[in-house]
Amino acid sequence: MKKKIAILGSTGSIGKSLISVIDKNKNIKIELLSSNINSSQLIKQAKKFNVKNLIITDPIEYIKIKKRYSKNYKIYNNFNNLDKIFKKKIDYTMNSIVGFSGLKPTLKIIKHTKKIAIANKESIICGWNLIQNELKKNKTEIIPVDSEHFSIWSLLNNYKIKKKTDIENLVDKIVITASGGPFLNTPLKDFKKIKIKNAIKHPTWKMGKKISIDSATLVNKLFEVIETQRLFGVKINKVLIKIHKQSYIHSIICFKNGLIKICAHNPDMTIPIYNSLNFDKNFIFKNNINFDILNNLKFTDVDKKKFSVINILNNYPNHCTLLDTALVTINDELVNLFLNNKINFTDISNKLIKMLNIKEIKRLKNLIPKNYDEIRKINDFVRLKTLKLCIL
Repeated sequence: MKKKIAILGSTGSIGKSLISVIDKNKNIKIELLSSNINSSQLIKQAKKFNVKNLIITDPIEYIKIKKRYSKNYKIYNNFNNLDKIFKKKIDYTMNSIVGFSGLKPTLKIIKHTKKIAIANKESIICGWNLIQNELKKNKTEIIPVDSEHFSIWSLLNNYKIKKKTDIENLVDKIVITASGGPFLNTPLKDFKKIKIKNAIKHPTWKMGKKISIDSATLVNKLFEVIETQRLFGVKINKVLIKIHKQSYIHSIICFKNGLIKICAHNPDMTIPIYNSLNFDKNFIFKNNINFDILNNLKFTDVDKKKFSVINILNNYPNHCTLLDTALVTINDELVNLFLNNKINFTDISNKLIKMLNIKEIKRLKNLIPKNYDEIRKINDFVRLKTLKLCIL
């Protein structure tokens, strides 16, 4: 019997990588595809894999393809109709929607899937307590797909960890690696001159524009440390970031029993994606050990003057608060402003730090999110505040 899956954000880089894996595996049936604005690519995917259910969230693109393709497909413009699409639980869902907009679909689809693989770190950061409740209630397994978190998950997979005290007794520290992005060796004095075309050129990974900018500022690693805390219950001060330019080592776990475990693989997202899917045991990666890299491993500390956003982790809460939403939202908006030539590259980090220290933002550190609507309201408020302070 074919395994049934859904792909949220199927036209983005992670979605396309999953599609490439599925293309080699005929034992999978795609039940749902979604995209925000790339309707032409969505239709191509639907035709190729005979997918009947589509979600396109951009209102203009939705109207356009609804008029043209409504006879061939069931087309929706949001995630409120999942009960109509899924009559029983499917086997697997990938959520690769970028940014805050991925949170609501995550919460909506958990009850409809046995496994949810998630590449949307913003969802985990903003709403982990809500996601965790849904996972427990619906007995759904979560698998992180970011290479760092998938590698941590893999290394911990044989341990029966049921509560935070288990991980605290087991793990001394976790190291996640960063390539350093395209400006690792660029002097700080030249950061103001950085152009968009250079900022989106990641040296080791092929990614979308937004995550490429986050990697260039190292905001991506800031998020990943917080995400590690949420997913695995390790305190933030136990998660270290090391610069590792080759992106071959993805995480290192130092256990309290003296063992150190390392997860290594080529910088290819199809590897964690395929292993999260894990439906076809006959699919084999040609993955020779790269001894040239292993013989020349080098790890260095992050330059916190150049990549100042890492200092945000100092005294950051070890549990979900509404400050998480503010952090994600401010960064989302600043990256958008940079990509639209409204601010320069250094403004992303400087204004992010400045805004988090505003009194009405800082107070969010003491508030735990109760529901999605509360998170959305903070998102709307912070987004407007960011625009007001940055461009008006």
